[in-house]
Amino acid sequence: MRPGTGSRRVAGGLTTPDGSPVEVRRSARRTRTVAAFWEDGTAVVAIPARFTAAQEREWVHRMLAKLHRQGERKAAAGRRRPATDEALAAHAAQLSAKYLGGRSTPASVRWVSNQNSRWGSATPAEGTIRLSDKLRPMPQWVIDYVLLHELAHLLVASHNAAFWKLLEAYPETQRAKAFLEGVSFATSRGLHNGDAAASPAGTGELPGDWPGDID
Repeated sequence: MRPGTGSRRVAGGLTTPDGSPVEVRRSARRTRTVAAFWEDGTAVVAIPARFTAAQEREWVHRMLAKLHRQGERKAAAGRRRPATDEALAAHAAQLSAKYLGGRSTPASVRWVSNQNSRWGSATPAEGTIRLSDKLRPMPQWVIDYVLLHELAHLLVASHNAAFWKLLEAYPETQRAKAFLEGVSFATSRGLHNGDAAASPAGTGELPGDWPGDID
């Protein structure tokens, strides 16, 4: 910024939610617009030089909130679904640690394309887990439920009370079960091509051989 065009100052005591410093820049050239951006780890809010102190406070807080929302969206976009078997296994370990105390430790976790009657399956004796690749377009919270379901089977083989107790820690269990039941019901009725009942997540047409259960 050249001399005479404005001023800069660090907003004393004001930080972003993650603790980053905030700098307010007043510009004589800026007359009607306000901007916010990151620069070398500092949140910069650029405002017109004519703003009063009250206007500055209002717009700084407003633009910092906007920066925070943008950061959350970018973070969400950056969280990719586990596409490979290696990524799926790593994700399974994270879910086990978070919801099962790390007690479920599969020997292998992999996507399969030949599983047309089950969303997922597990072999406790071998410590192996398989997920149908037809889960891939579904919401991550549904995939996580199926993966946790199979992780729980490595600890409790049957669908008894102890098994379902393990899944109580996952907040989306009932929602995911209802989602998969809806998909299975719609598929069995041949509903597709945008029918609301056929695609609870707006995933589009459902092939007729989609699985209908979890082992």
